[in-house]
Amino acid sequence: MFFKAHIKSLLPGLFLTTAIALIAKLVEQAERSLLGHGWIESLVFAILLGVVVRSVFGLAKPFHDGVRFCGKTVLEIAIVLLGASISAQALGQAGFGLIAAIVLVVCASLFLSFHIGRLLGLSKHLAMLVACGNSICGNSAIAATAPVISAKSDDVAASIAFTAVLGVLFVFALPLVHVGLGLSAAQYGIFSGLTVYAVPQVLAATAPAGALAVQVGTLVKLIRVLMLGPVIFALALMGGRKREVRLPVTQMVPWFIVGFVAMMAARSFGLIPEIALEPMRTISSFLTILAMAALGLSVDIRSVMHVGGRVIASALLSLLVLCALGLLVLVILA
Repeated sequence: MFFKAHIKSLLPGLFLTTAIALIAKLVEQAERSLLGHGWIESLVFAILLGVVVRSVFGLAKPFHDGVRFCGKTVLEIAIVLLGASISAQALGQAGFGLIAAIVLVVCASLFLSFHIGRLLGLSKHLAMLVACGNSICGNSAIAATAPVISAKSDDVAASIAFTAVLGVLFVFALPLVHVGLGLSAAQYGIFSGLTVYAVPQVLAATAPAGALAVQVGTLVKLIRVLMLGPVIFALALMGGRKREVRLPVTQMVPWFIVGFVAMMAARSFGLIPEIALEPMRTISSFLTILAMAALGLSVDIRSVMHVGGRVIASALLSLLVLCALGLLVLVILA
């Protein structure tokens, strides 16, 4: 009886977030049809639509439980499924020097980006979200990091919204870097893989330089994405220590991180059938959009706009630092 009542309390919020998520997908499809590329992802549209609905109509009490469920539990399930899209086999295709360089770039970028955000007056949570998004894989990293550090909805929305726009503008600017610096196709692929936020954006940025640039850029980017698991695992452990809670690792580390790592291991050892990978990726993607719609519905637009300028400055400076690190890698590997 209690279970039935609980499900019933979730339905209004579930219906609302699902409607917003579907509209966001339709907007992205329209964008692809008109512009030829999905420059802005549907999860960004979902956040923006959620914010608009919340700002214009408010959020009545019957919707609260379902929106909270989508913003937390649904997001955690999406993160677990995301692990199945990442294979450690990619590591075997790159040399040790390149792998070490990628790991060092991610770690250095995390450290420097976080402190840039703090110097600009961002909260610790918001600075960490911007740092993870900039250093690893953009919106996906922000979404995965948020529940680990208990970030506020306003901080998540601000970091995703502003870094997403910056990521798109950077993709347009990258071909100029290729021409201006006279990089080879392989060098341009490495630089793109180290600096561009999302895998689809890497494909868009490297395509003008040819197939080799696309292949190298994708490989470097996938290895960079592999850092997501260790980073959120470390953040969870650090959070447990800062709270001075003496618990076993299994309790300090959220269940969805364990699930993410388990899924990645299962994919790497061939335990997940190839035919199941694409459906799992699709489900994970839609659940993330659903969670972002819930996130938008939870946002106070005044708080987001209040930190907007500082987030943009932090993301831009962090991206410039990442570019400098990427060029340093090219010099070292030359």
